[in-house]
Amino acid sequence: MAELAYTEPDPKIIPGAKGDWELVIGMEVHAQVTSNSKLFSGASTTFGAEPNTNVSLVDAAMPGMLPVVNEYCVAQAVRTGLGLNAKINLFSRFDRKNYFYPDLPQGYQISQLYHPIVGEGEILVDLGPGVARKVRVERIHLEQDAGKSVHDLDPNLSYVDLNRSGVALMEIVSRPDIRGPEEAAEYVRKLRQILRYLGTCDGNMQEGSLRADVNVSVCPPGAYEKYRATGDFSHLGTRCEIKNMNSMRFIQAAIEFEARRQIAIIEDGGAVEQETRLYDPNRGETRSMRSKEEAHDYRYFPDPDLLPLELEHAYVEQIAAGLPELPDAKKARFVTDFGMTEYDAGVLTAEVASADYFEEVARGRDGKTAANWVINELFGRLNREGHGIADSPIDPGQLGGLIDLIAGGDISGKIAKDVFEILWAEGGDPAEIVESRGLRQVTDTGAIEAAVDAVIAANPAKVEQAKAKPSMAGWFVGQVMKATGGKAAPQMVNQLVRAKLGLE
Repeated sequence: MAELAYTEPDPKIIPGAKGDWELVIGMEVHAQVTSNSKLFSGASTTFGAEPNTNVSLVDAAMPGMLPVVNEYCVAQAVRTGLGLNAKINLFSRFDRKNYFYPDLPQGYQISQLYHPIVGEGEILVDLGPGVARKVRVERIHLEQDAGKSVHDLDPNLSYVDLNRSGVALMEIVSRPDIRGPEEAAEYVRKLRQILRYLGTCDGNMQEGSLRADVNVSVCPPGAYEKYRATGDFSHLGTRCEIKNMNSMRFIQAAIEFEARRQIAIIEDGGAVEQETRLYDPNRGETRSMRSKEEAHDYRYFPDPDLLPLELEHAYVEQIAAGLPELPDAKKARFVTDFGMTEYDAGVLTAEVASADYFEEVARGRDGKTAANWVINELFGRLNREGHGIADSPIDPGQLGGLIDLIAGGDISGKIAKDVFEILWAEGGDPAEIVESRGLRQVTDTGAIEAAVDAVIAANPAKVEQAKAKPSMAGWFVGQVMKATGGKAAPQMVNQLVRAKLGLE
């Protein structure tokens, strides 16, 4: 399979009051594993259940209850690693991350610090036709989610909902390779797309299935290249982490604000303090949450209740054999096989369902024509009405049938759009609609010639103008199409008009 060629963009330069600065961004994305039960218990992961109804004795940390690893969640993590071209660690281990919080009933979180299940990988982040940034993934580890504290039900009390406690998360940690706010949003968008193709996370940011912690620092131009050459982080500025971002737009806005905040501190002679911050979308600013803890503050140690995970090569190979075609490969194939632009291929492959719909429409038909109808007519209408491809009232067979009628000369492009509207509102078979409503294109030369003669005879002044200015022929074509109710074959009308006006 041919691959698309990309060049890497230059880093974004931010002008400060005293000089230029470059952004350095790393991401920690928490992706909820798509599974019916939790990481260490059989409790349901269904979103939206009544508070504290999806809670087992293990999730509630009842005395004597021991965790049991959900093998499906392990397979989903391996599947994700393979989809990111990452190293799968055949040996991994769970650790306890100790801290107190009301919605963490155990008093610790089971995670993987020292031996994660997935090692280094990469993501190609599309930034425009022929332009992409390769972002390295440092690791992916499995961990359990905490519960949720609810503060807005009572002015004096906080409540705890443990439905989310113990749900499996994949923490996907990037290297600090992202160089601008737009790139950060596109990184999350691309990662979300890959996860949805793999079926390992639904990517629903509104429900919290995908949320990102964004590490932001600024440095003088050239400092990042020194870091890449030496691996020495001291060349980079002090980073601050912005927690729990669940919106592409907010990610961009938070990075913009945080970068300028840090630049202002440095240029005023101060020092940026490493800390965790929150983004306030109402004020459009970040604010301090807490000073940044180091790993030893959590007193990590191997979880004594869980044996290490030891995978076999055959197990990993079996999962690899079941991987679907991923977005980059599908996009390159669409460009090669259907002769479409990289932009159109990107639109069609944005979601698995959209790509599948298009391929069914395009099967045995002209790919460019199919792409135009799917993108411009179908997607355009769906977007205007706030629907997704799953809600389309026109199925691939109907749209393909409509394209066949155009290709066969049965209807014009204009009539096809009228038929599309009928299909959208009423459904039915395109060929039957054309036949029953008398929409078939007129190809009888005699009938079209009579219509052309009538228009020419009724407009002698326009005839003289057209002979002096041949582009006026289009006016006559439009009048003939109007007179025939749009049913005349446009190409035939154009030929007859030019012949009758002596413009051939």
